[in-house]
Amino acid sequence: MSTIPVVVQSKSVAAEGIMSFTLVPQTGIDLPAFEAGAHIDVHVGHGLIRQYSLCNAPSERHRYLISVSLEPQSRGGSSAMHEQICAGDILQISAPRNHFPLVNAERYLLLAGGIGITPILCMAEHLSAANADFEMHYCTRSPERTAFRSQIADSTYRDRVHFHHDSGEADQKLDFGRLFSKLGRGTHVFLCGPTGFIEHATNTARACGWPDEVIHFEYFSAAPVDASGETSFEVRVASSGNCYVVPPGQTVVSVLAKHGVEIPVSCEAGVCGTCLTGVLDGQPDHRDVFMTDEEHARNDQFTPCCSRSKGDLLVLDL
Repeated sequence: MSTIPVVVQSKSVAAEGIMSFTLVPQTGIDLPAFEAGAHIDVHVGHGLIRQYSLCNAPSERHRYLISVSLEPQSRGGSSAMHEQICAGDILQISAPRNHFPLVNAERYLLLAGGIGITPILCMAEHLSAANADFEMHYCTRSPERTAFRSQIADSTYRDRVHFHHDSGEADQKLDFGRLFSKLGRGTHVFLCGPTGFIEHATNTARACGWPDEVIHFEYFSAAPVDASGETSFEVRVASSGNCYVVPPGQTVVSVLAKHGVEIPVSCEAGVCGTCLTGVLDGQPDHRDVFMTDEEHARNDQFTPCCSRSKGDLLVLDL
């Protein structure tokens, strides 16, 4: 897959534990166009590729803005961005891709939890420029951990944004039930943030009678999985007929790679869908947050970076 060289024009502290990076084209030519909700793959180094949502207005072609939260249990991506990447460095990135696009709606409700603000901020920029009807709620642990406060305060849509902090008084915390109960039926909901934030918001929306088709969300990470009961299983590569054993504690991707069968991977956590692979026979044990429940039920594809098998054998469309 081809990449685009960009220069890190600036690196700055966006909030406690969050760094922002402004990326500009190395060649001086405009960067590829993107839509609100899009992300790019960033080649961090040493084989690490991570996805980061674009935060800036989609009308901008001279730069990409990304923000990275330092994860306490970083697998190398966020720690490298925070500690090793500096202004002036050249990075390789992908063209923007979008698994979290806006749809046409009468009204929009934007919900951000923590670093989930990154695609939501881009949506707010776009909707404001389009004079769309929207409101935004931004939940963080504290004001100190709230990225883009100054940018939002200086924006034309600042009166539409409501901040909620875990460290604040009870009356300023977001009551999802009250929020969803007062919304009109022409509203579409877009939310991004930690797994618990998304699950609480979506479950509350459904309990208030909101249909799934108006609830749109994007995970940044998969929920932890209890691997204590994992057992071995086999995968068969349909094109060659070769079978390989996947023992507990190893992924399908890593086992196949040892035998020369390469599957492209990126997040390695079932979030991005890069490794999505067809399944011709067998029942996957889905552990991703990329596919929908309906797609899981079809059992015709899975994410071999993290998912396993419920039976003894999976036949892969490779």
